[in-house]
Amino acid sequence: MTLQLGWFSTGRGQGSRGMLERALQAIDTGELDARLQFVFSNWERGEGEGSDRFFDLVESRGVPLLTYSSRKFRRAHDGDFGAHRAEYDAHVLGLLSPYSPGLCVLAGYLLVLSPVLCQAGTFINMHPALPDGPKGLWQSVNWELIDRRAPETGAMVFLVIEAVDEGPPIAYARFPLRGPRFDPLWARAGVESSMALRELRGEEDSLFQAIRQEGLRREPVLLLETLKAFAKNELRIDGGRLVDAQGRPASPRDLTPRVEAIVAAH
Repeated sequence: MTLQLGWFSTGRGQGSRGMLERALQAIDTGELDARLQFVFSNWERGEGEGSDRFFDLVESRGVPLLTYSSRKFRRAHDGDFGAHRAEYDAHVLGLLSPYSPGLCVLAGYLLVLSPVLCQAGTFINMHPALPDGPKGLWQSVNWELIDRRAPETGAMVFLVIEAVDEGPPIAYARFPLRGPRFDPLWARAGVESSMALRELRGEEDSLFQAIRQEGLRREPVLLLETLKAFAKNELRIDGGRLVDAQGRPASPRDLTPRVEAIVAAH
């Protein structure tokens, strides 16, 4: 049975667009047996160049695009979004009432879901670190990896629950932060802390950028391979748990070999 998807994204950056493009291409070729019912964004046209390009992509593919500006909502509530998060999500839920996705993907969605949405469906999210890695936005993840002098990092797909960023991992892929690409960059960074590097070069720092670029190469692939496992019913969510096709509890999938083979081929 074709996997029915909902897609949530602010659509601001390169990573968000890349994940959506990869999924759409796979649907086109039949690699992913899925249908994208809608794309929802918490930004509207005119709020960002990146998100406007993202919206162009969605509309060029004939996918219904739904938007509700969290910026305008925040201003209308005196800047206090947190206290009104459930109200915002209730409105979003109303916009989505014509649709019935079996699985919703958060791919560069820059809002935390309230229980209103968490309880309304099954949501998965992408995080730019391994299950035991740093938490937070990708920028803070990268700086923490530099401070740790981490030998590797990766990305994971996890189940969204009401506790922020605490949902169980579903799949992950790792990649090294050592070798010909990274060793000269670590040497240049020396013993400097991330704070010192930020003051010196900011996010243009070559090590910071290299970590992000390698993550961006893998995140769309990892997400797609995870969605394929759901589409084939190899994995599913049952009662908030990850289970296999027979309904047995499943461990998070290490998709590193598959992801690395695909990345190497491109």
